[in-house]
Amino acid sequence: MFRFDLVDLGLFRHVVEAGSITHGAQRANLALAAASARVRAMEDSLGTALLVRGRQGVSPTAAGRALLGHARAILAGTERLREEMATYSGGAAGQIRVVANTHALIEFLPAPLADFLASHPGIAVEIEERTSDEIVGLVAEGAADFGLLSGTVDTGGLATFPFREDRFVLVAARGDPLADRAEVALADVLERDLVGLDRRSAISRFLVEKAARAGRPMRLRAQLRGFDAVCRLVEARVGLAILPESTALRAARSLALAVVPLSDPWARRDLTLCLRDLDALPPFVRDLIETLRA
Repeated sequence: MFRFDLVDLGLFRHVVEAGSITHGAQRANLALAAASARVRAMEDSLGTALLVRGRQGVSPTAAGRALLGHARAILAGTERLREEMATYSGGAAGQIRVVANTHALIEFLPAPLADFLASHPGIAVEIEERTSDEIVGLVAEGAADFGLLSGTVDTGGLATFPFREDRFVLVAARGDPLADRAEVALADVLERDLVGLDRRSAISRFLVEKAARAGRPMRLRAQLRGFDAVCRLVEARVGLAILPESTALRAARSLALAVVPLSDPWARRDLTLCLRDLDALPPFVRDLIETLRA
């Protein structure tokens, strides 16, 4: 007979999603020793290993994946129960988990999210930056309520809704040899020095992968944490940049920059909102989705 409490289940979910007992413990607000002891106790209680431990972190065994699915369902049900009971005490509260690519996170989320949080004081929103491919898997597994990702990615059986229209463009200083082009291909840009976002960002990983497919590495002279800093270095002629058009046009209003469309088919970067089942989501999650789509 095994007995798990909600802390155990929440910890296990965090450990698997973080790929690390250390980081999972931090997310669960537990000391590492206590977290390790809880995971071991769960394995001893079940009589089977739940995690494969390696030098690069941990991953779930077949039993661990099965437990993860049940843990997510139980935790989601408990959260909905708490939210519904809170309405009777006059204090609706809840947690929303969102996964988004870099573009959506920086360019399109802040303003509508601020409006939503102002009108829903009891709701907390946790947003994690991931690549579009990763977002599909996390939403399908139930690790997030919904995701915001590139419309070119196959979302399988998930429900999708249009979110925003955009595309990748080249950003160059005015007077640059490429600044007057009607359009330019990524392969032509890779001959030049570039400025980009931090290598951990989803958008940087996406562009590095596209450059590798073109057969050349990206010659990144500087990598920064924000689009504004990238654009300022481009204006100073440190290098070129590949950015979402909405970001580039906004920067070009105040900086001496030229914006040139990319001709590559993948440059079209319309954004999509994906989820499993809209009707199954709590009302306040549907409220956030409506705010974002508006």
